[in-house]
Amino acid sequence: MLTVDFKKLDIKPGFRILDAGCGTGRHICEAYRFKNVDVIGIDLNIEDLRKAITMLLHMNLEDPVGSGLCILPIADLIRLPFKDEVFDLVICSEVLEHIPDNVAAIKELIRVLKPGSNLVVSVPRFLPERICWAVSENYHQEPGGHIRIYKKKELKKMLEDAGARCWAVRYKHSLHAPYWWLKCFVGHKNEESRAVNLYKRFLEWDIIEHPSLTRYLDKLLNPFIAKSVVFYLKKG
Repeated sequence: MLTVDFKKLDIKPGFRILDAGCGTGRHICEAYRFKNVDVIGIDLNIEDLRKAITMLLHMNLEDPVGSGLCILPIADLIRLPFKDEVFDLVICSEVLEHIPDNVAAIKELIRVLKPGSNLVVSVPRFLPERICWAVSENYHQEPGGHIRIYKKKELKKMLEDAGARCWAVRYKHSLHAPYWWLKCFVGHKNEESRAVNLYKRFLEWDIIEHPSLTRYLDKLLNPFIAKSVVFYLKKG
């Protein structure tokens, strides 16, 4: 499930791309499909990095794409181990809501980005996330969980104050919001709920099959209950 729309980003051969907080690799794997680019993903979760590496290995075995360097180091977003202005594209998807010092993290994202290059940041959207918090205290109180809810204007201002210019805002994954509301209602760690498991199977089917009806419903509902808000920005 991709949150970032790579078609908007004009990726060219020779690009160096950073996925800051790459998790299990959904965006780094998509970036790796572009030929002759260097892709770097960072995260603090070792298990997630292992899963990302496994996905990349499978991709390369099934269909070598000729990408350049691909590295997945353990690194902290508030202290990125890179020089200034070395990346042509920086992605930070569903990460800032976890980080106590989000101001330092934003500064680091922009510091390592080349002037005039794209930064893409996504976070949970305010209303769907607020419903999750209201339904379940455990959802946002577990270690490593979400510690804040962003309002769109608030985060946009933070990003622009740090030196980026927002050129588009998009909403994604409206069909996923009810799934998380349901999980919070029955207990977000409850793996036995029949309703949750059926909805999960529906989402997995939707991701694989991409039926036109659900694409239409997702587009129709995104302005209202999208799970994520995505900011597309340029440095400088």
